[in-house]
Amino acid sequence: MLITGYDVTVFVRDESKIPQDLRSNVNVAVGDVLNYADVERAVMGHDGVVIVLGTRNDLSPTTLLSEGTKNILSAMESYGIRRVTACISSFLFWDKARVPAQYHSITEDHEKMLQHLKDSNTDWTAVLPPHITDSPSRGTPPVISHDKGPGRTISKYDLGGFLVTTLAEEEHIGKVCGICDA
Repeated sequence: MLITGYDVTVFVRDESKIPQDLRSNVNVAVGDVLNYADVERAVMGHDGVVIVLGTRNDLSPTTLLSEGTKNILSAMESYGIRRVTACISSFLFWDKARVPAQYHSITEDHEKMLQHLKDSNTDWTAVLPPHITDSPSRGTPPVISHDKGPGRTISKYDLGGFLVTTLAEEEHIGKVCGICDA
């Protein structure tokens, strides 16, 4: 479900990944988050940005998340866009010694991503979900806790809804939000 009243541009590296039922409801910008010109074209004309970056299943050392976030924040600044929400790994709530070894490199890039948000001149909200499920929306607001993870799972639909709706809410500005299903 797409929230009505928003003009949405989906910036993707592969247009085929956009669900067919959403394609007629969004503008599509295809590009590379590491290419500043691509990012700048995608954010131009918008009032807010939702950052959901990933490496698919590649857990090798990367700077894609942090460098992509830097490009997005720079493009936002060039257009005077202040509001941003970003989806970042909930491993940042964990003691580093407890994070499984295969996730260390990607978690380090998530840490840099969060630091770029904190250092930016934006009204940011970081959302750190636990395991993201394909389950349908629960139809109730998710549980939100600042600076800690409140639970073990979140529906991708409820996570997406929160990432978008919180753009218009001031209570989470400058906060790191743990989220889970109610």
